[in-house]
Amino acid sequence: MTNPRADRVKHVRSLAQRSVRRRTGTFLVEGPQSVREVVAETPGRVRELYAGPDAGERYADVVAAAEAAGIRVRAGSAEVLDAMSPDAQQLLAVVDAAQPDRAEVLARGPRLVAVLSQVRDPGNAGTVVRAADAAGADAVVLTGASVDLHNPKVVRSTAGSLFHLPVATGGELVDVVADLRAAGLAVLAADGRGEHDLDDLLDVAGRAPAGVPDLAAPTAWVFGNEAWGMTEADRALADAVVRVPIRGRAESLNLATAAAVCLFASARAQRR
Repeated sequence: MTNPRADRVKHVRSLAQRSVRRRTGTFLVEGPQSVREVVAETPGRVRELYAGPDAGERYADVVAAAEAAGIRVRAGSAEVLDAMSPDAQQLLAVVDAAQPDRAEVLARGPRLVAVLSQVRDPGNAGTVVRAADAAGADAVVLTGASVDLHNPKVVRSTAGSLFHLPVATGGELVDVVADLRAAGLAVLAADGRGEHDLDDLLDVAGRAPAGVPDLAAPTAWVFGNEAWGMTEADRALADAVVRVPIRGRAESLNLATAAAVCLFASARAQRR
């Protein structure tokens, strides 16, 4: 492929638009790390893979794995790949957008789940998915009011973690919380105004007194909007509201940073 104005090139580029993703049921996976992971973990979802002129040498392992999995690899000029996506680094894939539903995820008996409620920033959402993967969480849930999971920046920010753990989307927070509780998870809301200090909870994990959340127990963490946090009504849905202690002079923590701290605290407590 050498014509950056070809219809196929325009179609791939149009997947940056949510309306096109919804209509086609596909989304873009850009860059060698994310493409490597989708090919390795869910090759059956990859419809097409596009490689620039240097990709065969620079990413030979990815191209070889794709071909071995029966994925059609289309070669394109550097201009074609740049026209499809300036963030592709000469390698991108068109992937089926099918995701597991919440009931399917919770039926697996997860012990650690991250829930994003009205999280609108794609970089934050993707980074939380990546942090959840790194902490060994079993699943991530995005409520319907959150950013589209397949927004290109979300996908890039996960750095391939999107294909390592189930991510369910949709639904109101009240319904998500009810389902989590029915699956046996305690629901903790992360909020700077929380009545419980995360460090204090770590100190008593596995032997928490009555009325105090036990981080060693199966837990779902709920993280709210970047700008306004969680509403009073949303906080009231949780079993407890927990704050991350700030020892220095910072006014607050970035959402994704706070989420990583909470998830790793639970992972440490559960490992005990």
